Amino acid sequence: MNLLEFLGVFGGLALFLHGMQMMSSGLEAVAGNRMKAILERLTANRFMGVLVGALITAAVQSSSATTVMVVGFVNAGMMTLSQAVWLIMGANVGTTVTGLDVGALAPVVAFGGVFLMVFVKRARLQHIGQILAGLGILFIGMDTMSAAMAPLREFPAFIHLMSTLSNPLLGILFGALFTALIQSSSASVGILQTLAAGGIVQFSGAVYVLFGQNIGTCITAVLAAMGTSRNAKRATCIHLLFNVIGTVIFTIVVLVFPVTALIEAAVPSPKAQIAAMHMIFNLATTILLLPLGNWLARLAEQLLPDREEPQSAGTEMRLAYLTPVTAGGKDGGLGVSAI
Repeated sequence: MNLLEFLGVFGGLALFLHGMQMMSSGLEAVAGNRMKAILERLTANRFMGVLVGALITAAVQSSSATTVMVVGFVNAGMMTLSQAVWLIMGANVGTTVTGLDVGALAPVVAFGGVFLMVFVKRARLQHIGQILAGLGILFIGMDTMSAAMAPLREFPAFIHLMSTLSNPLLGILFGALFTALIQSSSASVGILQTLAAGGIVQFSGAVYVLFGQNIGTCITAVLAAMGTSRNAKRATCIHLLFNVIGTVIFTIVVLVFPVTALIEAAVPSPKAQIAAMHMIFNLATTILLLPLGNWLARLAEQLLPDREEPQSAGTEMRLAYLTPVTAGGKDGGLGVSAI
């Protein structure tokens, strides 16, 4: 990885953050009671919310895309934290289904948004264009970061390290770090499947890398939450909690029960084995945590409490009492004494 590729990471990050800011600003401008009412109807029921999140993610084949949009909705005040939980859960289910490549459509979306902003005079359409332009720029930034990290996918040291990761903790850490670096859980899982198909990685060790990849994909939402409201950061926290809790549960289950042996016996192809475990992980974690969605929202609020404005010592002013003020021998009104 040379210096130019390394700088490409920062350029992609700059585009990503600017796109997120544009999208959030546009959402705030068009946020109205009608749109909020639509989102409330779609997410009021937890099952409907999970289904909507899964369908959106399946369409764009990116749980990152869905969670970034959810962060934007929460940041714009169009969605509550409790509503966001269900869409985030659905995003994790939808990512197991093959769909479109959102990165390939990003330039078209960005161009459409800029066209509306420049050539259309209606304010509402301009704000919609700002949303589209921000979303397109955001994913162009993601693609830029992913492309800059592409050499790591074939870096011999990484491949060798992955082939020796039989320790659960090391496998999880490596999977999370590798996915965070290349900014794509789909690409990361695909690389793992290729290595497994070539016999470089054994399925019994690959499952831990796979669990870590689910944690690493949260980095996109973490980046998207930079500079946003407290509630938007909490939505990101829920996404991270979901995958961490799922990883802890599945790691224990795999260590205690012969889950990998059963999957190997039922599914002969190494690629299909990883795909099956990926689907089982996300579906089972969603089913287990679905009754606890509101608890996850409260836990995120406790982990990220509202900030209190700091007060400098010795500069606090408060009203003590009101006293009559006499000016020129006549009552001139009330005076305020402060301590």
